[in-house]
Amino acid sequence: MRLAQVGLELHPDKTCIIYCKDADRTGSHEHTRFTFLGYEFRPRLAKNKHGKHFVSFLPAVSTQAMKAMGAVIRSWHLSRRSDKSLDDLARMFNSIVQGWINYYGRFYRSRLLSFLRHLNKLLVGWACRKYKRLKRRERRAMAWLAEIARRSPRLFAHWRLGARPDGWAMGAG
Repeated sequence: MRLAQVGLELHPDKTCIIYCKDADRTGSHEHTRFTFLGYEFRPRLAKNKHGKHFVSFLPAVSTQAMKAMGAVIRSWHLSRRSDKSLDDLARMFNSIVQGWINYYGRFYRSRLLSFLRHLNKLLVGWACRKYKRLKRRERRAMAWLAEIARRSPRLFAHWRLGARPDGWAMGAG
């Protein structure tokens, strides 16, 4: 009623009443999550000041936002940039990654970190194509990248956040 008075209307596909399920509200309802401004709000595990886990209704980077960030990363065509140095890549992409960290890293940072660790895999692929001694040696390339991260932990924005390569497993960070 009030919206109509000021010339606004609710879009039926975009408007829904959500049950904000958490430790105190444990009922079962059809809608317990929603997406707004690139964040997905839903029940997630949280830790209190005593280290005890509980369920709270919290925001984190949405799946749609991660897909959009992935599309941007794919558009960089890292595999075709073997003419660039690691410093050049850092200069080219750090401002964009830092913007994602500043915006999406405010809440439930671990979800963003797991996404950003994928950049390390792409950098390993880049190193394998750039350096002949690393070709078809992903573990060696990951160890090489981990050594660079150890020596220059602030080179890439996602390394500053804590998503550094560890040198052993491709999936680890």
